[in-house]
Amino acid sequence: MNKEKISIIIPIYNVEEYLEKCVDSVLNQTYKNLEIILVNDGSKDKSIDICKKYKSQDNRVTVIDKKNDGVWLARYDGITKATGEYISFIDSDDYIEKDYIEKLYSKSKENNYDIVVCGFKRIDDKTKKVYSNEMNKFGDLIISKDRNVEELISVNTSLWNKLYKKELIDKLPNMKTKPKVLEDMMFLTLIYPYANKIAFIDDLLYNYIVREKSAISSIKKDDIALTQQAILEIKEYHIKNNISKEFMNMFTCMVFLHFGISLMFRLSYDKSINLREELIKIKHFLNLNFKNWKKIKYLKLFYIITKKSKNLKVGIMKKIYDFNLFRLFLIVYKFMIDKIKIDIKW
Repeated sequence: MNKEKISIIIPIYNVEEYLEKCVDSVLNQTYKNLEIILVNDGSKDKSIDICKKYKSQDNRVTVIDKKNDGVWLARYDGITKATGEYISFIDSDDYIEKDYIEKLYSKSKENNYDIVVCGFKRIDDKTKKVYSNEMNKFGDLIISKDRNVEELISVNTSLWNKLYKKELIDKLPNMKTKPKVLEDMMFLTLIYPYANKIAFIDDLLYNYIVREKSAISSIKKDDIALTQQAILEIKEYHIKNNISKEFMNMFTCMVFLHFGISLMFRLSYDKSINLREELIKIKHFLNLNFKNWKKIKYLKLFYIITKKSKNLKVGIMKKIYDFNLFRLFLIVYKFMIDKIKIDIKW
């Protein structure tokens, strides 16, 4: 039986020192029927020259050279060129194990899964130390939108470390508002409703490089406003398409997790902002636009424990929020990872 073509989309911006290792790891896959789409998003270094070199050496490589529009549109441009039955995204400063595609594809074909997620390593760029192994304890969990959609809350929201059926990606709407931060989370919340079954592989097949310059990217207040506007557009899209109550509750929990926790954590590194004021603003945003965010059972500890859900950490954070202890939590959390150098991936 002929194996189906798989499109690998790699958005690229100023990563000349990492790009060859990334692309080589794709070209050397045990799964050979690949279409590799390199999207140069207006790089100012030699990334485009590296892309052209690979195109001249391997006919599976396609290069898109475009002005800098950000990673959302870079991926979208790659999608429009993709001709494979499946799609996988890889960040250009990361690399994959040689059987990454083979194992994800085999798992998908095992029971017609729409998305397959694998484990990954977080690796320090300078020391090559493995900080942590992530997404490698989901075992035989199968997420079904009709049965346990809430488990999506604790699935990492990076687009990489996943294989998608192309038909899911084709349903992605062309949003009017392009988010500046939390792009991956928003992308996934737009395609999750169309995925009937999501499976997991505990194998650590993706290597995520933790770069000092990109660990905490700078966030502007304008970026927050634009990102809030984008998530509200997604909310309206789901309402218009009569999304299920269960999915909408899961979606609301993800908004709390990524706006109320992740975004505030990143914003806390900006010494020019008043974190207390920003927390008040984000709570107001949640209260105004996601009125039931405090009451959803998916984040209640009793429900999480009795259902043996993967959402325990998020449930604990919800309690910390309820008791107005989030700023104190951030102080302790940042002290441990920044000063004591104890890496904690919350």
